[in-house]
Amino acid sequence: MSEIIILFLGAISAGLLGSLTGLGGGVIIIPLLTLGFGVPMHYAIGASLISVIGTSSGAAVAFVKEGFTNMRIGMFLEIGTTAGAIIGALVSGMLNPNTLGIIFASILLLTVVLNLKGKPDHQEPVIKGSLEEKLKLFGTFPDKGVLKSYSARNTVPGFLMMMFAGAMSGLLGIGSGALKVLAMDNMMKLPFKVSTTTSNFMIGVTAVASAMIYFQRGEIIPVIAAPVLVGVVVGSFIGSKTLMISKTKKLKTFFAIVITILSIYMMYNGINKSFR
Repeated sequence: MSEIIILFLGAISAGLLGSLTGLGGGVIIIPLLTLGFGVPMHYAIGASLISVIGTSSGAAVAFVKEGFTNMRIGMFLEIGTTAGAIIGALVSGMLNPNTLGIIFASILLLTVVLNLKGKPDHQEPVIKGSLEEKLKLFGTFPDKGVLKSYSARNTVPGFLMMMFAGAMSGLLGIGSGALKVLAMDNMMKLPFKVSTTTSNFMIGVTAVASAMIYFQRGEIIPVIAAPVLVGVVVGSFIGSKTLMISKTKKLKTFFAIVITILSIYMMYNGINKSFR
Protein backbone atom coordinates (compact mmCIF):
# COMPACT_ATOMS: atom_id res chain seq x y z
CA MET A 1 0.00 0.00 0.00
CA SER A 2 2.83 2.41 0.87
CA GLU A 3 4.42 1.82 -2.57
CA ILE A 4 1.15 2.78 -4.29
CA ILE A 5 0.96 6.01 -2.25
CA ILE A 6 4.60 6.85 -3.10
CA LEU A 7 3.89 6.06 -6.77
CA PHE A 8 0.77 8.29 -6.65
CA LEU A 9 2.78 11.19 -5.17
CA GLY A 10 5.53 10.63 -7.76
CA ALA A 11 2.92 10.71 -10.54
CA ILE A 12 1.56 14.03 -9.19
CA SER A 13 5.10 15.44 -9.42
CA ALA A 14 5.44 14.05 -12.96
CA GLY A 15 2.14 15.62 -14.03
CA LEU A 16 3.14 18.93 -12.44
CA LEU A 17 6.57 19.00 -14.12
CA GLY A 18 5.16 17.83 -17.43
CA SER A 19 2.47 20.51 -17.38
CA LEU A 20 4.90 23.32 -16.47
CA THR A 21 7.43 22.37 -19.15
CA GLY A 22 4.85 21.53 -21.81
CA LEU A 23 6.52 18.14 -22.35
CA GLY A 24 3.79 16.01 -20.75
CA GLY A 25 3.95 13.66 -17.78
CA GLY A 26 5.24 10.67 -19.75
CA VAL A 27 8.77 12.08 -19.91
CA ILE A 28 8.96 11.88 -16.09
CA ILE A 29 6.77 8.81 -15.52
CA ILE A 30 9.00 6.36 -17.41
CA PRO A 31 12.25 7.31 -15.57
CA LEU A 32 10.26 7.33 -12.30
CA LEU A 33 8.87 3.83 -12.83
CA THR A 34 11.97 2.20 -14.33
CA LEU A 35 14.74 3.86 -12.30
CA GLY A 36 12.78 4.67 -9.12
CA PHE A 37 10.55 1.61 -8.73
CA GLY A 38 12.33 -0.97 -10.88
CA VAL A 39 9.24 -1.51 -13.06
CA PRO A 40 10.05 -3.37 -16.33
CA MET A 41 10.35 -0.95 -19.26
CA HIS A 42 7.38 -2.29 -21.25
CA TYR A 43 5.04 -2.06 -18.21
CA ALA A 44 6.25 1.51 -17.56
CA ILE A 45 5.48 2.46 -21.19
CA GLY A 46 1.99 0.91 -20.88
CA ALA A 47 1.24 2.91 -17.70
CA SER A 48 2.59 6.10 -19.29
CA LEU A 49 0.31 5.70 -22.31
CA ILE A 50 -2.73 5.46 -20.00
CA SER A 51 -1.66 8.69 -18.27
CA VAL A 52 -1.21 10.41 -21.67
CA ILE A 53 -4.79 9.50 -22.63
CA GLY A 54 -6.12 10.94 -19.36
CA THR A 55 -4.20 14.22 -19.39
CA SER A 56 -4.82 15.10 -23.04
CA SER A 57 -8.58 14.44 -22.97
CA GLY A 58 -9.57 17.17 -20.48
CA ALA A 59 -7.47 19.91 -22.05
CA ALA A 60 -8.53 18.93 -25.59
CA VAL A 61 -12.23 19.57 -24.82
CA ALA A 62 -11.48 23.08 -23.51
CA PHE A 63 -9.35 24.03 -26.53
CA VAL A 64 -12.02 22.80 -28.98
CA LYS A 65 -14.66 24.95 -27.22
CA GLU A 66 -12.40 28.02 -27.37
CA GLY A 67 -12.04 27.64 -31.16
CA PHE A 68 -8.27 27.09 -31.35
CA THR A 69 -8.22 23.40 -32.32
CA ASN A 70 -8.65 22.63 -36.03
CA MET A 71 -10.60 19.36 -35.96
CA ARG A 72 -10.29 18.76 -39.70
CA ILE A 73 -6.49 19.13 -39.75
CA GLY A 74 -6.25 17.06 -36.56
CA MET A 75 -8.36 14.18 -37.93
CA PHE A 76 -6.45 14.20 -41.24
CA LEU A 77 -3.05 14.07 -39.53
CA GLU A 78 -4.38 11.49 -37.07
CA ILE A 79 -4.32 8.96 -39.93
CA GLY A 80 -0.52 9.34 -39.93
CA THR A 81 -0.03 9.41 -36.15
CA THR A 82 -2.32 6.42 -35.54
CA ALA A 83 -0.58 4.33 -38.21
CA GLY A 84 2.78 5.33 -36.72
CA ALA A 85 1.60 4.56 -33.16
CA ILE A 86 0.51 1.04 -34.11
CA ILE A 87 3.85 0.39 -35.87
CA GLY A 88 5.74 1.83 -32.87
CA ALA A 89 3.82 -0.34 -30.38
CA LEU A 90 4.48 -3.47 -32.45
CA VAL A 91 8.19 -2.68 -32.81
CA SER A 92 8.41 -1.99 -29.06
CA GLY A 93 7.49 -5.62 -28.35
CA MET A 94 10.48 -6.77 -30.42
CA LEU A 95 13.08 -4.51 -28.77
CA ASN A 96 14.85 -5.21 -25.48
CA PRO A 97 14.31 -2.75 -22.58
CA ASN A 98 17.86 -1.33 -22.74
CA THR A 99 17.51 -0.39 -26.41
CA LEU A 100 14.19 1.31 -25.58
CA GLY A 101 15.90 3.18 -22.74
CA ILE A 102 18.59 4.54 -25.10
CA ILE A 103 16.00 5.56 -27.74
CA PHE A 104 13.87 7.19 -25.02
CA ALA A 105 16.84 9.23 -23.75
CA SER A 106 17.72 10.35 -27.29
CA ILE A 107 14.16 11.46 -28.13
CA LEU A 108 13.89 13.18 -24.74
CA LEU A 109 17.01 15.26 -25.46
CA LEU A 110 15.62 16.19 -28.90
CA THR A 111 12.28 17.13 -27.31
CA VAL A 112 13.98 19.42 -24.77
CA VAL A 113 15.87 21.22 -27.58
CA LEU A 114 12.68 21.66 -29.65
CA ASN A 115 10.76 22.90 -26.61
CA LEU A 116 13.34 25.59 -25.81
CA LYS A 117 13.54 26.91 -29.38
CA GLY A 118 11.69 30.10 -30.28
CA LYS A 119 8.29 29.50 -31.87
CA PRO A 120 7.52 31.54 -35.02
CA ASP A 121 3.85 32.45 -35.40
CA HIS A 122 2.75 31.79 -38.99
CA GLN A 123 -0.42 33.01 -40.65
CA GLU A 124 -0.44 31.82 -44.25
CA PRO A 125 -3.26 32.57 -46.76
CA VAL A 126 -5.03 29.85 -48.75
CA ILE A 127 -3.43 29.15 -52.17
CA LYS A 128 -6.04 28.51 -54.88
CA GLY A 129 -5.83 25.03 -56.40
CA SER A 130 -3.34 23.79 -53.76
CA LEU A 131 -3.52 20.41 -52.02
CA GLU A 132 -4.35 22.24 -48.80
CA GLU A 133 -7.37 23.93 -50.42
CA LYS A 134 -8.59 20.62 -51.88
CA LEU A 135 -8.32 18.93 -48.46
CA LYS A 136 -9.74 22.05 -46.72
CA LEU A 137 -6.77 22.32 -44.36
CA PHE A 138 -7.46 25.91 -43.36
CA GLY A 139 -9.53 27.77 -40.79
CA THR A 140 -9.78 30.66 -38.34
CA PHE A 141 -8.85 31.17 -34.70
CA PRO A 142 -9.68 33.90 -32.14
CA ASP A 143 -6.90 36.35 -31.26
CA LYS A 144 -7.73 39.22 -28.87
CA GLY A 145 -11.35 39.20 -29.98
CA VAL A 146 -10.52 39.08 -33.72
CA LEU A 147 -10.94 35.99 -35.94
CA LYS A 148 -7.75 35.42 -37.94
CA SER A 149 -7.50 33.20 -41.04
CA TYR A 150 -4.72 30.70 -41.84
CA SER A 151 -3.94 27.77 -44.13
CA ALA A 152 -1.59 24.80 -43.92
CA ARG A 153 1.49 24.39 -46.15
CA ASN A 154 3.80 21.44 -47.00
CA THR A 155 1.13 18.85 -46.17
CA VAL A 156 3.06 15.77 -47.36
CA PRO A 157 6.27 16.41 -45.32
CA GLY A 158 4.09 17.35 -42.32
CA PHE A 159 2.09 14.12 -42.65
CA LEU A 160 5.29 12.02 -42.79
CA MET A 161 6.64 13.81 -39.70
CA MET A 162 3.36 13.00 -37.97
CA MET A 163 3.86 9.30 -38.73
CA PHE A 164 7.29 9.51 -37.07
CA ALA A 165 5.81 11.33 -34.04
CA GLY A 166 3.12 8.64 -33.74
CA ALA A 167 5.74 5.88 -33.99
CA MET A 168 7.76 7.46 -31.14
CA SER A 169 4.59 7.75 -29.06
CA GLY A 170 3.74 4.07 -29.53
CA LEU A 171 7.36 2.96 -29.07
CA LEU A 172 8.12 4.99 -25.93
CA GLY A 173 4.77 5.76 -24.29
CA ILE A 174 5.09 9.54 -24.57
CA GLY A 175 2.77 12.11 -26.15
CA SER A 176 5.43 13.26 -28.67
CA GLY A 177 3.78 16.68 -28.50
CA ALA A 178 7.00 18.52 -29.39
CA LEU A 179 7.41 16.43 -32.56
CA LYS A 180 3.77 17.02 -33.55
CA VAL A 181 4.14 20.76 -33.00
CA LEU A 182 7.37 20.68 -35.04
CA ALA A 183 5.41 19.13 -37.94
CA MET A 184 2.52 21.61 -37.75
CA ASP A 185 4.41 24.74 -36.72
CA ASN A 186 7.72 24.53 -38.62
CA MET A 187 6.70 22.38 -41.61
CA MET A 188 3.00 23.09 -42.17
CA LYS A 189 3.29 26.79 -41.12
CA LEU A 190 0.22 26.75 -38.88
CA PRO A 191 -0.21 29.45 -36.18
CA PHE A 192 1.43 28.39 -32.90
CA LYS A 193 -1.82 28.36 -30.89
CA VAL A 194 -3.49 26.20 -33.53
CA SER A 195 -0.59 23.73 -33.75
CA THR A 196 -0.24 23.27 -29.97
CA THR A 197 -3.98 22.85 -29.31
CA THR A 198 -4.51 20.57 -32.32
CA SER A 199 -1.51 18.51 -31.17
CA ASN A 200 -3.11 18.14 -27.73
CA PHE A 201 -6.36 17.01 -29.36
CA MET A 202 -4.45 14.32 -31.31
CA ILE A 203 -2.24 12.99 -28.48
CA GLY A 204 -5.01 11.04 -26.70
CA VAL A 205 -6.24 9.27 -29.85
CA THR A 206 -2.66 8.35 -30.81
CA ALA A 207 -2.05 6.93 -27.32
CA VAL A 208 -5.27 4.86 -27.43
CA ALA A 209 -4.16 3.16 -30.67
CA SER A 210 -0.87 1.97 -29.19
CA ALA A 211 -2.27 1.31 -25.68
CA MET A 212 -4.60 -1.35 -27.14
CA ILE A 213 -1.56 -3.31 -28.35
CA TYR A 214 0.18 -3.03 -24.96
CA PHE A 215 -3.06 -4.14 -23.27
CA GLN A 216 -3.33 -7.14 -25.58
CA ARG A 217 0.24 -8.14 -24.67
CA GLY A 218 -0.62 -7.89 -20.95
CA GLU A 219 1.75 -4.94 -20.42
CA ILE A 220 -0.80 -2.58 -18.83
CA ILE A 221 -0.98 -3.50 -15.13
CA PRO A 222 -3.93 -1.82 -13.32
CA VAL A 223 -2.11 -1.60 -9.96
CA ILE A 224 0.61 0.49 -11.69
CA ALA A 225 -1.47 2.32 -14.30
CA ALA A 226 -4.31 3.46 -11.96
CA PRO A 227 -2.27 5.49 -9.40
CA VAL A 228 -0.13 6.86 -12.25
CA LEU A 229 -3.20 8.04 -14.19
CA VAL A 230 -4.87 9.71 -11.20
CA GLY A 231 -1.59 11.25 -9.99
CA VAL A 232 -0.63 12.68 -13.38
CA VAL A 233 -4.13 14.17 -13.90
CA VAL A 234 -3.97 15.83 -10.44
CA GLY A 235 -0.41 17.08 -11.08
CA SER A 236 -1.33 18.44 -14.52
CA PHE A 237 -4.29 20.33 -13.02
CA ILE A 238 -2.06 21.89 -10.33
CA GLY A 239 0.54 22.69 -13.02
CA SER A 240 -2.01 24.44 -15.24
CA LYS A 241 -3.04 26.69 -12.33
CA THR A 242 0.60 27.35 -11.29
CA LEU A 243 1.46 28.27 -14.88
CA MET A 244 -0.91 31.24 -14.70
CA ILE A 245 1.10 32.93 -11.91
CA SER A 246 4.64 31.70 -12.60
CA LYS A 247 7.51 33.00 -14.75
CA THR A 248 7.31 30.35 -17.44
CA LYS A 249 10.63 31.02 -19.19
CA LYS A 250 12.71 30.46 -16.04
CA LEU A 251 10.64 27.42 -15.11
CA LYS A 252 11.06 25.86 -18.55
CA THR A 253 14.83 26.42 -18.46
CA PHE A 254 15.12 24.90 -14.97
CA PHE A 255 13.02 21.86 -15.79
CA ALA A 256 14.78 21.43 -19.14
CA ILE A 257 18.02 21.02 -17.16
CA VAL A 258 16.34 18.48 -14.84
CA ILE A 259 14.92 16.50 -17.79
CA THR A 260 18.29 16.61 -19.59
CA ILE A 261 19.98 15.10 -16.51
CA LEU A 262 17.24 12.43 -16.39
CA SER A 263 17.73 11.57 -20.06
CA ILE A 264 21.52 11.26 -19.65
CA TYR A 265 20.95 8.95 -16.65
CA MET A 266 18.49 6.90 -18.76
CA MET A 267 21.09 6.68 -21.54
CA TYR A 268 23.74 5.57 -19.03
CA ASN A 269 21.46 2.83 -17.64
CA GLY A 270 20.53 1.65 -21.12
CA ILE A 271 24.18 1.37 -22.22
CA ASN A 272 25.00 -0.52 -18.99
CA LYS A 273 22.00 -2.84 -19.56
CA SER A 274 20.37 -1.91 -16.24
CA PHE A 275 16.75 -2.04 -17.46
CA ARG A 276 14.55 -5.11 -17.41
